[in-house]
Amino acid sequence: MAGIIAILGVFVADTAYRAERAPRMGETILGNKFALGPGGKGSNQAVAAARAGGEVHFISRLGQDDFADMALKTWAEAGVTAAVTQDPDSFTGAAYIFIEEASGDNAIIICPGAAGDISVTDIEARRDLIESAAVFVTQLEQPMAAAERGLSIARAAGVKTILNPAPAAEIPATMLALCDFVTPNESEAEGITGVAVHSISDAENAADVMLSKGVGAALVTLGEQGVLFKDRENCTHIPAMVAGPVLETTGAGDAFNGGFAAALAEGKDPVSAARFGCAVAGISVTRAGTAPSMPTRDEVDALLAANPII
Repeated sequence: MAGIIAILGVFVADTAYRAERAPRMGETILGNKFALGPGGKGSNQAVAAARAGGEVHFISRLGQDDFADMALKTWAEAGVTAAVTQDPDSFTGAAYIFIEEASGDNAIIICPGAAGDISVTDIEARRDLIESAAVFVTQLEQPMAAAERGLSIARAAGVKTILNPAPAAEIPATMLALCDFVTPNESEAEGITGVAVHSISDAENAADVMLSKGVGAALVTLGEQGVLFKDRENCTHIPAMVAGPVLETTGAGDAFNGGFAAALAEGKDPVSAARFGCAVAGISVTRAGTAPSMPTRDEVDALLAANPII
């Protein structure tokens, strides 16, 4: 029986703009498409984990507004249990997402709103939930002190801890030492380690630096090259899984993290869990949006079955 996944993070309403290119400062251009939908790294990861079969509880703060209603509806539809506080004096977060039409690559600005006020006190109020979980996940969109406290409570209770170090920030060594798994992309890995990551070999070198900082295992996500997993006994490259033409890469990292957490909570070993996460991400990039792009468990199992380990 799978254990609980407790995820601390931020919900934001994604306002996504598609255009041939980004405007220069002072310039106005015409876009090709606009979409409004649910986002935020922590929320996306919660949806991904729940749709992949996990029992997910999401810890956050919202305002009391239309975007908060969107958040609560999104979580209810995905099967995520909301462990949130609503603040009538603040606002629910929002994100500007620019998507380059030809490549699907993106650039993002986030205003976290009420979730930017998540405090250590909020985390202490959810102590029982965190301690009862099999896996605890957090990122860096909410204040770092709250994330570190969540990791500390989880670690002391023997809960598996995952830090997705996004957006990139300077992370204290004390916080890294609380992490069983750290899941940076190439640029985030460079920010943590100083090692520029352009290849699988570079990712292995960056992982070595993370291990030296006290991390239990590093999983460097490499886009179309998959994921490099390394702990103190094992170094494995897990290839990306192709589920169809890439439409949009926004949310792919969140899809991986949510899938990875769901698989760990089921008792899968970390390499198998990373492969599961690659399947979730591989499907998500064939669809537009972030939370709406997350696949069901049946879809993930079908892709894994079509890509057996050789």
